[in-house]
Amino acid sequence: MSHVVQGYNPRTGEPFGEPVAKTPDSEVDRIATAAATAFSAWSVVPAADRAVVLEKVADALDAESSLLVETADGETALGVPRLTTELKRTTNQLRLFAEVLREGSYVEATLDTANPDIIPPRPVLRRVLRPLGTVAVFSASNFPFAFSVAGGDTASALASGCSVVVKAHSAHPSTSRETARVVIDALRDAGAPEGVFGIVFGTESGVALVKHPAVRAVGFTGSTGGGRALFDLAQGRPDPIPFYGELGSVNPTVILPGAATADIAAGFAQSLTMGVGQFCTNPGLVFAPESIVPALGEAVAASSGGAMLNERMCDSYKAGTDALAASDLASVVSSGVRPDEAWAVAPLLFSTSVKVFEENLEKLTEEHFGPAALIVTYSEPSELHSVLAKLPGTLTGTVHAAESDHAEAGAIAEILRHVAGRLIFNAWPTGVAVAWGQHHGGPWPSTTNPLHTSVGATSIRRWIAPVTYQSWPDELLPPELQDANPLGIPRRVDGVLVVD
Repeated sequence: MSHVVQGYNPRTGEPFGEPVAKTPDSEVDRIATAAATAFSAWSVVPAADRAVVLEKVADALDAESSLLVETADGETALGVPRLTTELKRTTNQLRLFAEVLREGSYVEATLDTANPDIIPPRPVLRRVLRPLGTVAVFSASNFPFAFSVAGGDTASALASGCSVVVKAHSAHPSTSRETARVVIDALRDAGAPEGVFGIVFGTESGVALVKHPAVRAVGFTGSTGGGRALFDLAQGRPDPIPFYGELGSVNPTVILPGAATADIAAGFAQSLTMGVGQFCTNPGLVFAPESIVPALGEAVAASSGGAMLNERMCDSYKAGTDALAASDLASVVSSGVRPDEAWAVAPLLFSTSVKVFEENLEKLTEEHFGPAALIVTYSEPSELHSVLAKLPGTLTGTVHAAESDHAEAGAIAEILRHVAGRLIFNAWPTGVAVAWGQHHGGPWPSTTNPLHTSVGATSIRRWIAPVTYQSWPDELLPPELQDANPLGIPRRVDGVLVVD
């Protein structure tokens, strides 16, 4: 067994960068223990001061953007424009959480005054959300910055007051090492406790991390199989811990008759092939009238694929799409261009009827990670109601509709909201804005916990848990709960939201 993690250039298949040593269990223990020690100091740093630290980390990443983007392009083949944008999204995430900390409502401070005249009598109760401890973050392959070492899980966990240990993804070890270097140096320069952030490499180190007693929660973005294995590991500990996994998603799109236009076909092909289809929100399942299938096919045929992130993903895509093409469940509508690169694939579009789809739903909702989609044709929109309700949990559900379709669009949205975490109207699901109102989650298997999001301001809730202080003197309370509200944050007092 190799003792190093080696990156590769997906365009050539050749090794890229210097190999990174796998982290032995003894070093995982040291890093996790140091993170737990740092948590004691970091968790009591005032929120406003943590905000300043996050902004300094963002500034440091921006300052090193040229090196980071160049390294990531060599290991992922995602391209400099895409990676430049993604790194800026990553630093914006850090800055968003600085805003969250200063605004303060994320702690959900709740104050109840005493009332001896009700049954049962109510003492003074003051509730607040406090950080859990050390968080293990598993990097994603398809977003080497935004869902990786300094991505949303790390940003939200550090913002909450938790310490973080990242398990780097094996597809881009050099990018992970360089990013971690920038983060660690920036945290040290900003005065954060030593060890508040660490990184480990290798599959075995991830298993050791989830099992380590110092780890109090896990964030994961990746495959359903890998996520399920780690979820079971987290739940099988003597002390089970929260596991927040973002896994597979087919992202159903419904094109209603009035919206079946050439522009919709062009937008679909662009969304399908973005990032070589390696987005968790890729529109892999489309319900559409038969009349638009030729236009969808032409748009996909005119599009180009590219190099997948690694050889395993390339092989998996080819095996899955070859099997579907050889089956009697769907027919190939069109194929796009395959570039002459080592791990490149071509976009593919398949088609089947709503009747065949419903009869073979489990097989035909398998995700083919990459630029492939299945068109399910229907005659009347009402045919979709029963089948949409049977879809597996998914991150997004999209409806394209003309004004004449609005009544049907509303009915379909009511069905989709039970299986999807984000409902999109007349747009495409690729592209997940980092904002207060974002929700990036959904029922199993899209995530392991449909009540939480991995993107947006409220993703911080994964790493904090409620504590109620009963009858404590004011001077011994956290500042968020003191009578004078020294932080000036929004609070709920005797059931009434008060914004100072």
